[in-house]
Amino acid sequence: MKQSLFESRHQPDWDAFNSQLEALERGKSKAQSYHGFAARYRQLCQHLALAQARGYSSHLIDQLQQLAMRGHQQFYRHRSHLGAQTIRFLFGGFPRLVRSEWRSVCVASLLFFGSLALMGLLTYLYPELIFSLVSPDQVSEMEHMYDPDARRLGRFSERGSGDDWVMFGFYIMNNIGIAFQTFASGLLLGLGSLFFLLFNGLMIGAVAGHLTRIGYGEPFWSFVIGHGAFELTAIALAGAAGFKLGWALLAPGRLPRGEASRLAAGKAIQLVAGVILFLLLAAFIEAFWSSTTFASPNVKYAVGAGLWALVLGYLLLAGRRQHAPD
Repeated sequence: MKQSLFESRHQPDWDAFNSQLEALERGKSKAQSYHGFAARYRQLCQHLALAQARGYSSHLIDQLQQLAMRGHQQFYRHRSHLGAQTIRFLFGGFPRLVRSEWRSVCVASLLFFGSLALMGLLTYLYPELIFSLVSPDQVSEMEHMYDPDARRLGRFSERGSGDDWVMFGFYIMNNIGIAFQTFASGLLLGLGSLFFLLFNGLMIGAVAGHLTRIGYGEPFWSFVIGHGAFELTAIALAGAAGFKLGWALLAPGRLPRGEASRLAAGKAIQLVAGVILFLLLAAFIEAFWSSTTFASPNVKYAVGAGLWALVLGYLLLAGRRQHAPD
């Protein structure tokens, strides 16, 4: 069958399915909106398979694929509870999404961790370089925060253990603010995400290099190694989400920029949802574990190494076995 005949014969069915989808997506659908939805969804999947097998144009295949994806989301959304969806996302959906977006994740990680490592090395070799990024007052504050003789490490080291919940909230707001900046600025054609990844990488690297050079390396590294597994990874993933938005504006392909941005935003927001979870874990570890001094640095290094292995193993291995929906 020629493509033109195939389209003219089935276009009314596709339009009807699209109208039904729009009603469901707006959340204003009535009970009759669900009537025939499963049958139309199966029919659309059959049409998509036929179009691919017959080698029809990529424009038609893309159109049917978008309808199929939207139909899949609505079909399983209305069958699943929020708790089950959240569990599936955490134990499979999020790490699969990170792996599927490996290009933007690799670019963001290289920029962030590469600038951090390079600036740390340069600051260690050339001590005066720290003052090109950090003011003398801030340098003095950092030295006070990680003084080996301090009772607690990190910000507000004079606080008591009863204030840990306050610091937990502070770390949440601070970390999420940094991640949101890195993500949302991707709308500036990705340049904003590029700036914040490099800026944060250079700042952290400069502080790390300076504190290591003056002999404060043990309290600093034992402090950051634990929560850094989640916090630093989250910043890189937020940058990847921002690049996803920026690339949709720069190279929308065959789709209009608005449609390409909408599709990219769907995946980017899912990435950010995982980022927020990582930052909550990082804030908890930072407030209740990293700042304490009752554990020896060697114990903290061992725990931190375990957390880094956990994060990497989760992102690389979790969700590789997909089970059929209930």
